[in-house]
Amino acid sequence: MAKPLPPVKVLVVDDDEAICEFMETFLEKDGFEVRTLQDPTEAPDAVKKDGYHLVVLDLMMPGMDGVETLEKIRKVDSDVAVVIFTAHPSLETAVQSMKLDAVDYLKKPFNPDEFREVVDRVMRKKGLLRTPEENLHRVIGETIRGLRKDRGLTLKQMARRTGLSVSLLSQIERAESSASISSLFKIATALDVRIQDLFGEY
Repeated sequence: MAKPLPPVKVLVVDDDEAICEFMETFLEKDGFEVRTLQDPTEAPDAVKKDGYHLVVLDLMMPGMDGVETLEKIRKVDSDVAVVIFTAHPSLETAVQSMKLDAVDYLKKPFNPDEFREVVDRVMRKKGLLRTPEENLHRVIGETIRGLRKDRGLTLKQMARRTGLSVSLLSQIERAESSASISSLFKIATALDVRIQDLFGEY
């Protein structure tokens, strides 16, 4: 069985709390591990300590702007992927960002699909892109966990209903193990749904 990829860690730096919350929800839904910072001066230290794969950086921030923050990040990590996003794009800041090896420069508000394409490109470049099969396992796992919790069932109770082990059920929910059709059928029966309902919107 293929070892699951570690979660891709994303740091979002934006002084706007609402944007931080939106980005956190948006990226976590796509399976990323997200941290947000509203103070750009904390970003270089966070990058140095926590080994992020991607930094999403606002350009216009009080105290230290995005370009200055990116310069400081580059001193501690020359390889981390950085996407700049701004409500005030200009040729000058775009050029400065690219010189500091930003992978992209997006206008706010951005199109979510466009942003996903940028993130996919970054992950492909870093060898972190999940295969469609891994994505499917993640969707199935999240759907099963959501349905189980909606029904107030513990893993132990699910194990009793399905005849599957707690450890296997836990691995399926965490996308660490691919479930056989027979296991999915037992899980669907225990949750009183059709087997196709476990595939979410896939």
